[in-house]
Amino acid sequence: MAGNAEKTLDKYEVLVAVTGGIAGYKVADLVSKLVAAGAGVSVAMSEAATRFVSPLTFQTLTQRQVYTTLWLPSEDFRAGHLAPTELADLMVVAPATADIIGKFAAGLADDLISSLGLSACGSCPILLAPAMNTRMWLAPPVQANIKTLRDWGWHVVGPDDGRLACGTSGPGRMAEPGDILQAVRNLLLQKPPKKAK
Repeated sequence: MAGNAEKTLDKYEVLVAVTGGIAGYKVADLVSKLVAAGAGVSVAMSEAATRFVSPLTFQTLTQRQVYTTLWLPSEDFRAGHLAPTELADLMVVAPATADIIGKFAAGLADDLISSLGLSACGSCPILLAPAMNTRMWLAPPVQANIKTLRDWGWHVVGPDDGRLACGTSGPGRMAEPGDILQAVRNLLLQKPPKKAK
């Protein structure tokens, strides 16, 4: 019975967008938990994210191709910035850095992750898990950008208060994978999946 309860995300598709922050290592745990819960998981990584965690890590966990560039091989005719979001029931951005939050709020699409964010708008809910230094998180531009995204219907989990990679302590620590998973469940289970696997 417990095994069935864990598969509550069966038939749901989740796109996890990983950006360049030290909290990226925790996203591997999140992806593992999503897969264990029955979700189909695709991962997209910014160039900076690949400096913290290898794409092979996510490929192994998901058993799927990991997207790292807008420039797909010419034999793949799908639009690189649209294909991953077409089937997604939810896009999760973790860690969501100040940079990507700013790009989203400004409507920029100059790289893979920002392009995916724009193409997901109206196609599926978007959940941000911010992670950054406390002073950056509390900076008026970041707070204004978060408010803009919330006003557009985007969802935010965290950040938590705690010890940060820079050695200081305060708000800015990415929410724990278990908390992000719960936020994912809360959003996904409001409606049926787009399609069965």
